Amino acid sequence: METTRLSSKGQVIIPKALRAAHHWEAGQELIATAFGDGILLKPKKPFQETTLADVAGCLHYQDKPKSLDDIENAVQQGFLEQWHDCR
Repeated sequence: METTRLSSKGQVIIPKALRAAHHWEAGQELIATAFGDGILLKPKKPFQETTLADVAGCLHYQDKPKSLDDIENAVQQGFLEQWHDCR
């Protein structure tokens, strides 16, 4: 665990090891969120969040609709494949 200090201007230096581990370069935009008795820093996404209604028109799916079971099975399969690649 490393320590850092809050400057008189409210600035904090994130230790180099943490910046390297998260691949944060100078200029990286971060989202600061109050979290318990501390602050959570997360990288800002490169684009704004959208809803399904925002993008549904570009899907152009022509087959019969998928059932909820089909969707849940596909999500589970994708998760298992992704989890397997992380080991």
